[in-house]
Amino acid sequence: MTDPSKKMSLMGLTTLVTVNMMGSGIIMLPTNMAQLGAVSLLSWAFTAIGSMAIAYCFAQCGIFCPRSGGLSAYTEEAHAKSGFFLCSYLYFLSLAIANVAVAISAVGYMTAFVPWLGTGAVPLFIGTVGLIWLTIVANFGGPNITGKIGAITVWGVIIPVAGLSIIGWFWFKPDLLQAAWNPNALPLSEAIGKAIPLTLWAFLGMESAAQASDAVENPKRDVPLACLFGTLGAAVVYVLSTTVIQGIIPNAELANASAPFALVYAKMFSPLVGNIVMALAVMACVGSLLGWQFTLAQTAKMTADQNLFLKLFSKLNRFGAPVIGMIVCGLLQTAMAVSTISPNASAQFSKLVNLAAVTNLIPYVTALTGLLVIMYKANVSPTVYSRNLVVLLIAVSYSLYALYACGMEALFGGLLVLAFGYLLYGFLAKRFVYPPAAGLSGGREQ
Repeated sequence: MTDPSKKMSLMGLTTLVTVNMMGSGIIMLPTNMAQLGAVSLLSWAFTAIGSMAIAYCFAQCGIFCPRSGGLSAYTEEAHAKSGFFLCSYLYFLSLAIANVAVAISAVGYMTAFVPWLGTGAVPLFIGTVGLIWLTIVANFGGPNITGKIGAITVWGVIIPVAGLSIIGWFWFKPDLLQAAWNPNALPLSEAIGKAIPLTLWAFLGMESAAQASDAVENPKRDVPLACLFGTLGAAVVYVLSTTVIQGIIPNAELANASAPFALVYAKMFSPLVGNIVMALAVMACVGSLLGWQFTLAQTAKMTADQNLFLKLFSKLNRFGAPVIGMIVCGLLQTAMAVSTISPNASAQFSKLVNLAAVTNLIPYVTALTGLLVIMYKANVSPTVYSRNLVVLLIAVSYSLYALYACGMEALFGGLLVLAFGYLLYGFLAKRFVYPPAAGLSGGREQ
């Protein structure tokens, strides 16, 4: 048993949650939000509330259902084995899509150092695929190496983004923000709806917050509070940084920037400082991609261990890394990069973000509904049940609205992927039927 004096405090866990969430999700957001106008900033309010509700519910799932498997295990509580498979399958695809988007973000920032990468669709594709495979090969050393690198590189995005939230106001011009408010003259509801997938993108990963409960002093109190405070902390930094940048860079210039945070630091200080921020952002993206490649492979391994994915995903090398599974994941991501190829990093990024959000939100909904069964099995008090039910309804309502806001193209793609998942599970379902049907076990034909 872990010495209580060595366990994590509420402050430590809250900091961990905030750092884990920030990652690389914010890197390209100012550019994509500027294409809608500063009015898109209003979507932060909806996403922050929805994300805190989702994070809280996942924390409650982790407290009352300590079994391994994360979102898939919570889903299985309410939706049986097929729910476990479909949740893992969709979450796996979501991570693969998101990894391609993160790689595109990094290449966008690298264009300052390697201008050729920004000269067309083919150079952008080569840079993206190159980063994908670089981070896959780097993961062959196992989780220990991955964790150490990620703990350092994440500060490459936290320092400039959090720093801008504090010092950027000295350069802030309200008239620039006002001029950038609604350049496309969109109705308020439409502008907010279109920005929801972008703001949600920055919060994806909050589902990992409940995974550290074993290392916390008082998990029943501290895990839910850390989920809420950590998500709120990230939300404050996101809102402040994306607001202040709209008041420093003219909207037309920001909407076409391939490296928005580097651009704003260059404006505030000098091109040299901008280049330093650009290098930090590349470092952060590569580190984030390294960690998410490992998470992707681990998701596949966990599902394969349940006899629901191909067994090749379970095979580990001597460092504990599922190398064969990683290679398969790399091939899948390469195919995704080909299918979304575009000379415009921002356009490619937006298309992937919407699809990643859809394939992530469906597992969110299924896992959230699992909390109802989890609370029933845990025999929680009526007070806890009622409180969690209210938060659950807020979380699911936001998730459904976010699905709608992702747009018809992304929803259609997600629907096709989900339908194909049901077909795949149809081939697997017989593994979990006992006893097998007589006709398939040597019985006489009728």
